[in-house]
Amino acid sequence: MNSTYDMVVRGGQVVDGQGGEGRIADVAIKDGRVAAVGVVSGHGREEIDARGQVVTPGFVDIHTHFDGQVTWEQRLVPSSSHGVTTVVMGNCGVGFAPCRADEHDLLIRLMEGVEDIPHPVLVDGLPWRWETYPEYLDFLSDRQFDMDVCSQMPHAALRVYVMGQRGADRAPATAADCRQMAALVREGMAAGALGLSTSRTFFHRSSDGKSTPSFEAAEDELMALADALKDAGRGVMQLITDFEPEEETFALLQRLTRRAGRPLSVSLLEGGYGPMTLRWHEVLDWAARSDEAGPPIRAQVLSRAIGVMLGHDLTLNTFYTTPTYMSLSDLPFDEKIRTLRRPEVRERILSEAADPDPTIVLGRLAREFHHMFQLGDPPDYEQPFSQSIEERARRLGVRPEALAYDLMLEDDGRAMLYVTLCNYEHGSLDTSLAMMRHPGAVLGLGDAGAHCGTICDGSFPTFMLTYWVRDRSRGERLSLGEAVRMLSRDTARAVGLNDRGILAPGYKADMNVIDLEQLHLYAPEVTRDLPSAGRRLVQRSAGYTATVVSGQVVHRNGQLTDALPGRLVRGPQTVRAAA
Repeated sequence: MNSTYDMVVRGGQVVDGQGGEGRIADVAIKDGRVAAVGVVSGHGREEIDARGQVVTPGFVDIHTHFDGQVTWEQRLVPSSSHGVTTVVMGNCGVGFAPCRADEHDLLIRLMEGVEDIPHPVLVDGLPWRWETYPEYLDFLSDRQFDMDVCSQMPHAALRVYVMGQRGADRAPATAADCRQMAALVREGMAAGALGLSTSRTFFHRSSDGKSTPSFEAAEDELMALADALKDAGRGVMQLITDFEPEEETFALLQRLTRRAGRPLSVSLLEGGYGPMTLRWHEVLDWAARSDEAGPPIRAQVLSRAIGVMLGHDLTLNTFYTTPTYMSLSDLPFDEKIRTLRRPEVRERILSEAADPDPTIVLGRLAREFHHMFQLGDPPDYEQPFSQSIEERARRLGVRPEALAYDLMLEDDGRAMLYVTLCNYEHGSLDTSLAMMRHPGAVLGLGDAGAHCGTICDGSFPTFMLTYWVRDRSRGERLSLGEAVRMLSRDTARAVGLNDRGILAPGYKADMNVIDLEQLHLYAPEVTRDLPSAGRRLVQRSAGYTATVVSGQVVHRNGQLTDALPGRLVRGPQTVRAAA
């Protein structure tokens, strides 16, 4: 019998991304688009039995840093193992185009410092077959992936390309500099950029400790870029900033959106310094009201605390700057662990002062014992402060440094500790819940593809479903419909990808079939699968029966298939009329 459709997913609970809890239905796919949702009588060339399972749109992650990885790799780990079918990269003003040949190392050091991607990985991995931003997109358009990729034009790279060392040194841009940057933004938008990103936080530094080139760029420069977006008539802006003070910062964001006539999203975290603010609720209220005065401003928020991992096989640990520990840095790993187990070495390291490396802003967290935990397996991201290393050490009558020392030597020296950087001021994730549900917010900040040896938050889509929908016991949960809408429709619309994020006729056939009862998020682990055997943190998952991109199964029961239907997406997208 002839097939009517390319694929039919049968009898699952279809949660279509629009906020409802779903209904039992079939989903038919033809030519990479959803053809029908409901009772489908026709056959599919391939059929998936989804009875007893949840069928969702593919997830859209709007805050990643795959800018390098997409040039050497086709499987976009970690996102592809967590139901993500579209990623947006080029966030926070960093990326690798435009870039002249004599400035390669400058952008590598910037990405190494800002996003903790090892220098040898980028040196050996990046093919540099481009100079201009349109050439970078052309290079990517010839590649195939296990998901779709979208790119934003990075302000730091643009500034260095136009201004050279003056741009890297954060010299004020001249009127001529601004005109040239604006011209390149217009060119980039015409070539298919999804938007433009920049960074205005002291957190972002290159590996030599210098602030990112866009930090404290004058408003005239930002307005020139906004004018270029206005001329292009499309695109979004993405920005991370230090909220100091909050009102003035948000007023600048409003001036930018009104000048450009384009939407903007800004990173928002709860905390007391840098791109964090204890007045996050006010920022969200301002964002929610921004629609009344001009184009929308949305705060990108994360579904849990941003947590920094500490360990002997990672970038940071509690003792990484003590003289004795530093003297062991060149030893093979197993020999280092044997040395650290020696009582006299332990005593010496515990007696030494640890001054954070000034080039690593996150280094100060290495001794935040009140916010430091054993994460466990399965990982527990919402532990009370009574389970912190500080409180456990107090009950044991030992110094927290000593307890941390001993815990990190477990599992043959590969054990990790977890420090909450933000969204955990009060020892619960209630702040994250309030942020996610606020009309001024959109999910983001997972940073997949970055922070290889410090942060492992690209797994947040699976966490949304396992913890917030199914497992949380410390407070209110999200409904399944809420969580899926936040992961798909809301993120897609925030960046102009209006052809995806919903399961309905005419929309792109990206979806997940999920065994929600069996869905599982494993603890972070270290792999060495980057160029030059580079190290990165990943989190595996189980329970995704199938992940579908453009009507093709790319992951089946946790295993890769041969399909690579993902492509570069150039610019905003609109839904097609149903056939």
